[in-house]
Amino acid sequence: MAQTTTAGSNRPAQPTKARPQAPRRIKESFGERLFSAANYVFFVLLGAATLFPFLNVIAKSFSGEAAVVSGIVTVYPIDFQIGTYKLVLGNSQFINSFKVTILVTVVGTLSSLLLTVLSAYPLSKPDLFARKSLLLLFVFTMLFNGGIIPTYLLMQNLGLVNTFYSLFITGLISVFNMLIVKNYFESLPESLEESAKLDGASNLRVLFSIVLPLSLPVLATIGLFYAVTLWNGYFNGMIYITDPELKPLQLYLKELVASTNDVMKMSGMIDVNSDLNQTPEAVQAASIVTATVPILCVYPFLQKYFVKGVLVGSVKG
Repeated sequence: MAQTTTAGSNRPAQPTKARPQAPRRIKESFGERLFSAANYVFFVLLGAATLFPFLNVIAKSFSGEAAVVSGIVTVYPIDFQIGTYKLVLGNSQFINSFKVTILVTVVGTLSSLLLTVLSAYPLSKPDLFARKSLLLLFVFTMLFNGGIIPTYLLMQNLGLVNTFYSLFITGLISVFNMLIVKNYFESLPESLEESAKLDGASNLRVLFSIVLPLSLPVLATIGLFYAVTLWNGYFNGMIYITDPELKPLQLYLKELVASTNDVMKMSGMIDVNSDLNQTPEAVQAASIVTATVPILCVYPFLQKYFVKGVLVGSVKG
């Protein structure tokens, strides 16, 4: 078969490649464009309304006394200063409550993740004896609970009042989170576990060596849920804790926000001998920002798992 050549040379002509055509876009009607524009405006306003209080607190924490007292601080600092943060971070009660909250968050999150996985894995197996009844018992606790007074009496009889464990032991397992993890386990291919069991692996070996490494998205997401709940929790501390050494950070902030100027001066939160006269509002704002930033720093590291973990775990079942 003869090949075509280019003019003036014996080289065969290269076949021309057809350019891929860009997909045709369906032209939006005027009503659709108007709806999209209204959506953009709505969500921009919603985002601004959500961010404004937080930006206002940050601005107050860095603003001078006169600007805070006069109420002219909005979303940017006026008469910038960092003396308020030096005062907050130098307060021994704040530092002690900060350490307590970090310890509660780490120990409580790891304990909750372990118990959640150990509960969800057996319940994800269809051949588990009385599986539906066990699931019904778990769901029952989502709708009804013992109440505050019976729970307090139980904790008192167990000798857990005014102890470190009382800050997280009552919420070790969230049934909602357990159901998400169970559904995620059910979405994994059964052939993986069957192959491992044919090679002689036990159930615990299958769980920790095969299932959990494949479940990082849902574990990271649920871990973030537990960590944020424990970090922001103050109710257990308010009910079970009277020892100042065990007071969590959020309970400390709650009492700080409710305190007056005189109380803050007596507790040392406002330095009356300093050249910089801090206002209660600025001290409260700096304390809130200092307590919020650490948990915000965790979120970017878990964001890539967040959507996948929640969606896959919540669709099936």
